[in-house]
Formats: sequence, C-alpha cells, structure tokens
Amino acid sequence: MDTPPNETTNDPIRIGYSLSLSGPVAENTKAVMLAHRIWEEEINSKGGLLGRKVELVCYNDNGDPLQVSDSYKKLLDVDKVDLIIGGYGTNTIAASMPVIMERKRFLVGLMGLGVNLNLKYPNYFAMIPTGPKPNSTLTEGFFALAASQSPKPITVAVLSADAEFSKNPVIGARENAEKYGFQVIYEKTYPLSTEDFTAIIDQVKATNADLFFICSYLNDSIGLVRALHKSDFRPKIVGGAMIGPQSASVKTELGPLLNGFVNYEYWVPVPKMNFPGVTDMLAKYQTKAIEKNVDALGYYMAPLAYAQMQILEQAVAATASLDDEVLSAYCRTNSFETVMGNIRFGEGGEWAEPRVVQVQFQNIDNHEMETFRDSRVQVVVDPPAYASGPLIYPYAP
Repeated sequence: MDTPPNETTNDPIRIGYSLSLSGPVAENTKAVMLAHRIWEEEINSKGGLLGRKVELVCYNDNGDPLQVSDSYKKLLDVDKVDLIIGGYGTNTIAASMPVIMERKRFLVGLMGLGVNLNLKYPNYFAMIPTGPKPNSTLTEGFFALAASQSPKPITVAVLSADAEFSKNPVIGARENAEKYGFQVIYEKTYPLSTEDFTAIIDQVKATNADLFFICSYLNDSIGLVRALHKSDFRPKIVGGAMIGPQSASVKTELGPLLNGFVNYEYWVPVPKMNFPGVTDMLAKYQTKAIEKNVDALGYYMAPLAYAQMQILEQAVAATASLDDEVLSAYCRTNSFETVMGNIRFGEGGEWAEPRVVQVQFQNIDNHEMETFRDSRVQVVVDPPAYASGPLIYPYAP
C-alpha cells in the first residue's frame, strides 16, 4: 500500500477491478456489479473500512482478455487503487493473473473455475464453491446421480462451447465419467457464434447416448434446450454444466421447456441454504434489480458476489491492514461468515469444503417469474445434505 502504516488519511479506500459488462456474460456481470454496489452502500453507511469510506472502481473489459490485462495495469499503475478484486468468470480472472502475480497482489476472484490449479499463486482466493478439486466437483453430482439409477445408464455424449470457460468442466466430466464407470462415446465443441443447434442435436441423437452432458453459455443454453425439444432424442439425464438456466431471464423465457434438465447451482432458495443475511441481501438486490433491469432473482450471482466483498471486508477489518501479504496470510488461516455460509480456504485458495448443488427443474407449467422464486420447481437432487426432493428419472420434458 502507498500510505505508511502510521500515517492517517481521509481518502477513500479504492477497490479496483474489471467486469465484462458487454458480451456473452453481460447479464451475469451486471448482477455482480449490483451486488457489489449494495455492499459498498452498506459498508459506507456503517462508516467504511478502517474509518475510511470505500470506493469501487470498475472498468468494462468487454469480455476481451487484452482489455482485462490493460484494465488491471491501469488500476494499479495509474489509478493506484488500494486493493483489487477479481472480475467474474474463468476468462477474465485468468487474463488478469499475470498482472496480479507480477505485482504480488492479494486477489479474491469470482467464479473462476480452476484458475489457480497450475499457477499455484499463494495470494489467490476463489469465490466459487467447487472446493479443492474444482474441475471434477462442478459436475460430479451429475454423474453420481446417474450412477445411482437402476438400471444404470452406460454411455455419455459431451457437447461444449469452444471457449476457455468450458475446458475445465469438460476435463472434470471426463474424470467423473471414468470414476463412475460411464463410456464417453461422443465429444464435440461448437463455435460460440452458433445460432441454430438442430444439426448438432441430430448428431448427438445418432449416438443414442444415455447421458447428454452440456457445457454452454447463456444464449447457447436457450438454443440447445429449444433444439432438443424439437428433436425426439430423449437421453435419460441431460444438463450438467450449462450457464444460463440459473438466470431469471432464461428461466422465464424457457419455462416448461426446462422440465427434466439437471444442472449445477451454487445457491438455491431451499431451507438448508438459508445462511445468515442472505435473505435480507437478496431482498435489497431484487428491489434494485427491477430498477436496473438486471437478473430479477439474483440467486446465481448475487450471494457469491456479495460474499466476495464480505471476505475482503472481514480480512481488512481483522488485520487493520491493506497490505497484500498480510491479507493473504489472514485468508489462508481464518474462516469467514458470509451470506454463502461459513467459508474457509484450502489448497490453491479454493474452498476447503465444496458446496455445489445439482438442481432438477420439475413441474414447471408457465413462464412467470414467481414460479422460480422458491424451490418448488427447482429441486435440489444432490448432494443429500442439501437435497429438497428426488430426481425424476429418466429425463421427462
């Protein structure tokens, strides 16, 4: 930090980062920004941090890795922010890491899957509940559920977007297929520019695979669900690592077409995940989301984004420091109480204990937002500790 420890200042503590506020994940990042702003308002209403107001400085990187790198250089070298946080998603965080590591900065990244597995950077901490084996944990519930069915399915088709974010989930899917005794008989990537998925679904149908594992982005997920419905291909379980069905706009657009799909989630409105503070935070978020025209429910992004700031807040408050090494050391050895529950970091800065849930959409009969406000139609089917109902098997659209 620039200010010597014993020198007081009334300047705000400036926290810098970049978000892809345009591009294929913009809907998610706008929800992130809103959750961050709610935290900023609340912390400043309580007097700020270390007796200083907090100011968030965020640049739009437009989903471009080069702009991510330039944004963090500007934040650190020109703006000289006091602290930085990670942007949203694997692509953004991975692009920022060379700058972060060169400057030896403390970083809490949001929803980067396996970003630090090979880098092993000691000052990185992951705000994603995939635990010490992120690639396989994200999708393990999908394959574990399949393995427990009778008769047990045997074959798997894997379809993924040709993008950086999808590489790690697919690695995990292969590992889990082998672990649970499934045979991968088809694996294909498609360009992110794909709009018509009919031919792709026809190719998958030709394999007659028992399981259809999909790793897709927001718009792709909509196209794939629609194309699957137009086809008569009926795998026994479908879903897995789709980005999109967590979003309120995707849920309401697809409505009953989502019935039967099984997909990962990080937070769902089930009693067992009603962690302290999460209901109040989401109520504030949902009120503002209508004004800001962002994801109206916020279940996927808002709790983790808010918890990301709670980690930073608690580390700064406990250490009375803005020093990157001091904050990193604190995060390595202490637990945190957040709206995502109790979090402790382990190896590689990942959560010591994973908390990914698998949700199956069931009995949706309309396109109304209120249908998705609770857990009646989005049933947690794995892990047993958070389960709110049984899996409907085989896939029943």
